[in-house]
Amino acid sequence: MLQVLLPTDFSENSWNAIVYGLELLKKSKCTFYLLHINPVPPYSGASSSVRVSPKLLEETILKDSRKNLQLLLDRIENRFVNQGHTFVTIALYDFFVDSIKRQVEQKKIDLIIMGTKGASGLKKVTVGSNTGDVITKVKCPLLAVPENATYRIPKEIVFPTDYHLGYDLKVLDTLIEMVNTHGSILRILHISKKGEQLNGEQVKNKEFLDDYLKDVEHTFHSLTGTKLETAVQCFSESRDTDVVAMVAKNLNFFQRILFKPRIEEISYHTEIPFLVLHE
Repeated sequence: MLQVLLPTDFSENSWNAIVYGLELLKKSKCTFYLLHINPVPPYSGASSSVRVSPKLLEETILKDSRKNLQLLLDRIENRFVNQGHTFVTIALYDFFVDSIKRQVEQKKIDLIIMGTKGASGLKKVTVGSNTGDVITKVKCPLLAVPENATYRIPKEIVFPTDYHLGYDLKVLDTLIEMVNTHGSILRILHISKKGEQLNGEQVKNKEFLDDYLKDVEHTFHSLTGTKLETAVQCFSESRDTDVVAMVAKNLNFFQRILFKPRIEEISYHTEIPFLVLHE
C-alpha cells in the first residue's frame, strides 16, 4: 500500500493537486495523509512572545484547521469513490519543512503531491516557496502539480538527463513503477552543446540505463545547441508530454530547469507536472 502525503493550504491550487493525485493513483491502494500546517513564524524563538499557548492552539488555530480538513475530506468523498483509498487528516502548528520531514519519516511516505502556482511558485524558492523548499530539502519523491494542470493518463514521460551521474536503482524503480502502472512510454532526453560528444562515463551510464529499462518501453533522444530549459520545453510541447521526471541529485541541471530567474518565460511550468525523484 502506498503512503501518500498531500499538504494543503485549502486553496484551489492545492485542491487541483489533490484531484490530480487521486486520479493518477486510482488503480493503487493508498493511504492519503491530508496535512495542513499552520506555519510558525520564522522569527519566533524560545524567548519570543510569538509562541502560542497550548490552550490557544487547540481552541483556535488547530480547531479551525481540523474543521477545514473535514470539509476538504467531504469534498473529496463527494467526488471520488475508491475502495482502495483511505484518508487521514493531520493539523499541525510547526515549521513547514521540518514538519514535512517528520511526517515523511514517521508515516514512511512514498510520495508527496503538492500544487505549485505556475512558474512563480517555483521561481520564488529563495523567498520561501513551500514546494520549492520541499523539493530541495526533503528526500522523498515529490509530484509538483501546476495550477493549470489537468489530469490525463501519463502516456509520455520525459526524463531529461546529462548522463554524468550514475542512477540509483530506487529512483529508477519509482520511475518504472509509474510507467508500468499507466502503460507509459519513457522518453530519455539528453541536451548537449554543439559538437559535444558523450565521454566514456556518460556512454557507460547510458548503456546501464538502456539495460535496466529493458522491460519498459523507452526511447533515447538528443538535442544539440539549445539552452537546456528551452530544449525541455520544446521537446515536451512537440511530443505532448504528460509528466517530466527528474533526479534531484543532479541539482545544477535540475535548478536550471526549475529555478532559473527568467523561468516565467517558460510556459510548460504552468501545465506539466514534475516528478522529482530522490535517492
